[in-house]
Amino acid sequence: MTTRYESSPREVERMNTKELRENFLVEEAFANDSIRLTYTHYDRLVLGGVIPATKAVSLGTYHDLKSEYFLERRELGIINLGGTGLVNADGESFRVEKLGCVYLGKGTKEVSFESVSGEDTAKFFLLSASAHQNYPNRHFAKEDASPVNLGAAETSNNRTIYKYIHNDGIMSCQLVMGLTVLSSGSIWNTMPPHVHDRRSEVYFYFDIPENQGVMHFMGKPDETRHMWIQNHQAIISPPWSIHAGAGSANYSFIWGMAGENKDFTDMDFVNLNQLR
Repeated sequence: MTTRYESSPREVERMNTKELRENFLVEEAFANDSIRLTYTHYDRLVLGGVIPATKAVSLGTYHDLKSEYFLERRELGIINLGGTGLVNADGESFRVEKLGCVYLGKGTKEVSFESVSGEDTAKFFLLSASAHQNYPNRHFAKEDASPVNLGAAETSNNRTIYKYIHNDGIMSCQLVMGLTVLSSGSIWNTMPPHVHDRRSEVYFYFDIPENQGVMHFMGKPDETRHMWIQNHQAIISPPWSIHAGAGSANYSFIWGMAGENKDFTDMDFVNLNQLR
C-alpha cells in the first residue's frame, strides 16, 4: 500500500504534468494474485484492486492502518469488472458477476477474493473509507441498482448511471459508490461539472478500448488542469476540484466518495462559461 498526501489548490496551480500525475493519478490498480492499494489523505480513502488469477487472495491489514484487521475501523465497497468472482466475508460467500457490487461493513474480519474461472478472471476494484458504525454486508447485481439514463446524444453524454452504495441503496457509514456507462458515440462524463467541498471523490476508468484514452479535467473551476488517462487507472479528486472527462471513444468509470455526507445530489454546479 502506497500513500498520497493532500495538496492545496495553490500547490496544484503550479504543478507540471509529471507532478499532477504523481499526486493524483493511480496508474496501476490491479495485480495478479495480490492486492494493490493506495491510501490517500483526502478523507482517508483507500483504493485499489485485485485479480485472483490462480488462487484465492486474502485481504490483510497494513502497518499504516494500525489495525488488527483491515475492516476494524473501515468499510469497503467492491465492484467486479471482470469474469464471475466470489467475495468471501466471515464465512459468507457472495457470487459477483460483472458490474456487481459487494459492501462489507466495519467489523468484518476475514475477507478473500476468488475467480470462478481461471480463463475469465474476476477483476475487483476496491474502495474503502473509515467507519464508526456497523452496517450489514450486502450484494447488489447491476440490475438491483435501478439504472438511470441521463444526458443526450446531442451533447455527447448519453449515459447510464448505476448507484449501489447510497442513501436509497446499500446503506453505509460514509461511503457512496456506483458507476457510469457511456453509450456508443458519447464521450463526456460529469457535464455540467461540479465540486462538492463536503467530500472527496475517486474516479476509476475502465472499458476504455485499446489505443484510446480519456482526457480527465481537474482543478478549481477557474484554474483547470488535465491528465490523459488509460484503461484501469484512477484519479483522486480533492473536494475543491472539478472532476470531468472526455474520451476518444466511449468508456465507463466507477465513482466513489466519502466525507461529511452521503447525499448523492450534493453538488455545486459550475457553468461551462465560467471554466478557465
